[in-house]
Amino acid sequence: MKRGVTVALVLSSALVVAGCQRFSGNSNYATPLPATPTTPVGQGNLQPLDPLAPVPGPGVVEQGVPGAPGTDLSVAPVAEPSGAVEIGRSDMAGGWKISSAGDNCMAFMALTAWSGGYRANTRGCATPALSGVSAWDLSGKQVVLKDASGGIVAQLYASSTEQFNGQTATGAPISLYR
Repeated sequence: MKRGVTVALVLSSALVVAGCQRFSGNSNYATPLPATPTTPVGQGNLQPLDPLAPVPGPGVVEQGVPGAPGTDLSVAPVAEPSGAVEIGRSDMAGGWKISSAGDNCMAFMALTAWSGGYRANTRGCATPALSGVSAWDLSGKQVVLKDASGGIVAQLYASSTEQFNGQTATGAPISLYR
């Protein structure tokens, strides 16, 4: 009985190995994809990191209207509402819906470290500022959405772990909810 099982096992293994393209002797593999061109990396001296210093950058995000002034949220931050709820980073992870000035789209927050906080991206946003969100950060009860250059796109406070309300850099109200 054991010999029959052993023979069946050896034969099935031989069939699997014979069917595998890697061992078949056939060099008909898929051709590799061409390399993606990249832009050259600039050179320059970097400033030392100071964890207590504010993120460098203009802090002003325009809503896609050339010459339209934005609200500098780094100078005049959104005031904390009285009912703001303390949240943790893990509460932010995942998909969110965004509503701001007639724009309704999706945001995805990750816990991957990114310049100025953690990685984020948006889908389906018509507003250039919202479509440019690439990072988020949490400071106590406040969530800050940032663009690729570290500029503040919006500041929000949690009214629950499922709802955030605040203001964009242009002064428009914004809601982030599940």
